[in-house]
Amino acid sequence: MKRPIGNYYIPSSAYVHIPFCRRRCYYCDFPISVVGDNKRGDNFSPIQEYVEVICEEINITKSFDRPLETIFFGGGTPSLLSVSQLNRILDALEQKFRIVANAEISIEMDPGTFDLEQVRGYKFLGINRVSLGVQAFQDELLNVCGRTHNVSDIYKAVDILHQAGIVNFSIDLISGLPHQTLEQWQTSLEAGIAISPTHISSYDLVVEAVTAFGRYYQPGNPPLPTDETAAQMYRMAQQLISISGYEHYEISNYAKPNYQCGHNRVYWENLPYYGFGMGAASYVAGERFTRPPTRKEYYQWVQSVDRQYKLSLQDRSFKHQGIDTSNNCLEANQECLLETLMLGFRLADGINLSTLSQRFGQQTVDQILIYLQPYQKLGWVELINPKGIVTLFSNNQKFPVEGYLRLTDPEGFLFSNTVLSTLFSKLSNSISMEY
Repeated sequence: MKRPIGNYYIPSSAYVHIPFCRRRCYYCDFPISVVGDNKRGDNFSPIQEYVEVICEEINITKSFDRPLETIFFGGGTPSLLSVSQLNRILDALEQKFRIVANAEISIEMDPGTFDLEQVRGYKFLGINRVSLGVQAFQDELLNVCGRTHNVSDIYKAVDILHQAGIVNFSIDLISGLPHQTLEQWQTSLEAGIAISPTHISSYDLVVEAVTAFGRYYQPGNPPLPTDETAAQMYRMAQQLISISGYEHYEISNYAKPNYQCGHNRVYWENLPYYGFGMGAASYVAGERFTRPPTRKEYYQWVQSVDRQYKLSLQDRSFKHQGIDTSNNCLEANQECLLETLMLGFRLADGINLSTLSQRFGQQTVDQILIYLQPYQKLGWVELINPKGIVTLFSNNQKFPVEGYLRLTDPEGFLFSNTVLSTLFSKLSNSISMEY
């Protein structure tokens, strides 16, 4: 049975990828363009060219007449953009989609890449949330990562945000770095908490093969921490941040009350979003689409799409970006189910059983509960009934149809890969959905 195209499938969020960086961090596998230490949007023409191309992509994108409620400028280092360039992109988004008055508009910024005048200009344009790439509070670890800033730059950046009146700012921290000790990790956590951001993202290092770290190190081998040490770092973050007044609302994210990242919740709740820019991904009308990962290929793609768009004005047959609203996740299918489980289990709230049943059938929900019983006994998975009480589920009773299924904190989150790999394997082999 095909589902109608409602708000569940139509985006109210947009991600904008700004790929320019001073240099590539040693753990980074994102689509970026390295420009060196002295190039910025106001003195480097390729950045201006990129801004124009991304605005052209926005202009030729199909609009579903639903205004934007969240916008996220990621990268790369978006704080290399001038105020006028950021304004150019926001104007394009406003003209094409409209932006609601209280929209959450976030931007990633690296310490040492902005000044007070620039941040005040960003705020005037509507930027009301900043994600600050801190990573560590030890100069030696920042050097190990290939970061361009030092610890002093972090405190200067925070001071600038305060002076500019940016109340809502987040910091990123990374655990499991080469040579990083438990003591250093505790120091970084305590220093991060002390500057009192509204939000803290605490990520465990993932060593990707295509990165410098992937060439230098093997996971689990020195100088990387052991798996047990990495687990201790996760538990330490959960304990120290949570007791400091932050809610652990997602596997790697903590927020003070009312400061969860609305844009990122769109991803974790498997809701639709527009993506713009080199390497950016979209999820629109049930279809996922990723743009080319280099500037040259991206520019060529936008030109090609633009030509199709102009031709389509005559015959109205163009389906922009390959989006066909008649198939894919407009129909519940196995891929959609696995995505929903993978993303939903990242959230402390977990997965709503009633919603899961409506989309994929009660028989599917029953199977999921059967497969998760061993992990319930280990204390990694729990079911919260509508009254907020933890309940057990077993074959000896009728499976519940309401409530939330979630991983426990911190142990369930720590072993999420084990839980998900089991679910994926069993569901892929035996699923029979009710459509």
